[in-house]
Amino acid sequence: MAREFSRTDRVSQQVHKEIASILQNEYKHKVGNLPLITVADVEVSRDLAHAKIFITLYNCDNDTVKTQLKLLDDNKGFVRSLLAKRIRMRSVPHLHFFEDTSIQEGMRISSLVSKTVAKDNAKKQSEDNE
Repeated sequence: MAREFSRTDRVSQQVHKEIASILQNEYKHKVGNLPLITVADVEVSRDLAHAKIFITLYNCDNDTVKTQLKLLDDNKGFVRSLLAKRIRMRSVPHLHFFEDTSIQEGMRISSLVSKTVAKDNAKKQSEDNE
């Protein structure tokens, strides 16, 4: 009987859960002024040596996002050491932090669709009035 999820998927889910907890609890106390941050996704390589962590920072401009990503990159050893204490693995994956822009992109596309629908409705009403 085949497993429903591959090992990389299970490790990815566990790393996602633990990193979110670490950022919310321990990391914010170490760094201090931290905006609202969410772990959107984690991709673990097949050999479990590297983990791409996609984070979303809310209510931040581009400069703040870059600063926070740099801060996370500088403190990834601290985050990785806490992760090693929480998960049972022979070797803990190296962490790589990236900004997740899918929410902003989704909002942009939704806005474009709304504008197009409004234009079509306005055009249809003007044709009906003529």
